[in-house]
Amino acid sequence: MKDRFDYERFQCAIFDLDGTLINSTGVWEQVDVEFLGKRGIEVPPDFVKAIKTHNFVTGSEYVAKRFGLSESPEKIAAEWFEMAADAYANDIILKDGAREFLLKLKQMGYSLAVATASDRALYEPCLKRNGIYDLFDSFTQSDEVKRGKGFPDVYELAADKCGCGTGSCAVFEDVAEAVRGAVMGGFYTVAVSDEASRADERYIRENCNLFIKDYYELL
Repeated sequence: MKDRFDYERFQCAIFDLDGTLINSTGVWEQVDVEFLGKRGIEVPPDFVKAIKTHNFVTGSEYVAKRFGLSESPEKIAAEWFEMAADAYANDIILKDGAREFLLKLKQMGYSLAVATASDRALYEPCLKRNGIYDLFDSFTQSDEVKRGKGFPDVYELAADKCGCGTGSCAVFEDVAEAVRGAVMGGFYTVAVSDEASRADERYIRENCNLFIKDYYELL
């Protein structure tokens, strides 16, 4: 059955940020449109899905190679950051029920961790403004491990930082590749609905342990 979260089963919850805890998908879609548009390129249908599991380093390298851009990956990453920074600092809000769910887990004694492909300089102001930054015990970025979110590495490191084994952790994700990586590592995986992942929803539902539309379903 994929309809109930067993609070007593776990000690640690590991959360992706973009599209999972925070409503940032629209921001990055706009960044993609503006960035590629300035170069006369339309955003390909598979681009949002492809870029979402990359961090700034690997993502900028991917974009430079895919579109044959002459700019360095460092310059691309800097432009992305500048375009997104204001929205993270001032506009992006949490997914419905996210804060309440985090507070419930914290009150139950859970360790809370972030495992993200984003950059701390972006997400820290966002989490602080939304009042949840101090709830987390650790933060792990995918550039701390060798492989991206299609593999379990970042979740394993996040679990290690909290002193928890795989079996005592639940991972919360929103995109198919990330769900695949968490499941590959043996983590109980909760998939959170997000518009950017709509095309892959059938795969996500079939492969996660639990699928939710918002966190109120878990409260």
